[in-house]
Amino acid sequence: MLLQNVEQYVEKLIPKRQELIEEMEAYAEEHHVPIMELIGVETLLQILRLHQPKHILEIGTAIAYSSIRITHTLPEARVVTVERNEERYQKAQEFIERAGKQDKIVSLFGDALELRDEIERHGPYDAVFIDAAKGQYQRFFEHYEPMLSSKGMIISDNVLFKGHVATDLAEVETRRRRSLIKKIQAYNTWLMNHPDYYTTILPIGDGIAISIKRGDQE
Repeated sequence: MLLQNVEQYVEKLIPKRQELIEEMEAYAEEHHVPIMELIGVETLLQILRLHQPKHILEIGTAIAYSSIRITHTLPEARVVTVERNEERYQKAQEFIERAGKQDKIVSLFGDALELRDEIERHGPYDAVFIDAAKGQYQRFFEHYEPMLSSKGMIISDNVLFKGHVATDLAEVETRRRRSLIKKIQAYNTWLMNHPDYYTTILPIGDGIAISIKRGDQE
């Protein structure tokens, strides 16, 4: 993760976003909605520019901040996104309509682990972006990895969890927090040792893991 002064410096260099995007950022901050950190989402968009996926699955819509930014960046891409919080889902629908992205973003309401059949109907996917319940990341990966195209990639956000994954668990006050940290640590270890994927963890934003299929040459 970047030093705070370095992060602030980089953020100042990032050009202003569209008015609606900055409104969404302000809404998320005011209402405590978890969206990607600014440097993190800019990194995600750059990765997607390089990979050029046409069909993307996002686990964890929140208010559709990431999916709208993705479709701005990749006009030819189509995003299927899933959210289980009804209030956030409704707000996401509002922002998607205001952005004019109804034809590019398919927004589904429900638990991503229970909507497999519906999500599969929209597949296969060139990229899967996991940004939901951190304790369920491995289940999300295993659930939707089979829907990935042959040269697909999976991107996992929040894998460094504000740096807590590197702290001494004895110093963590609550059992619930310790349990979540252990799950994220276990996911990172599992991911880095997955026989079918090359994975790199970028210490940017809240930590971004990029997993790319190894391919037949392995």
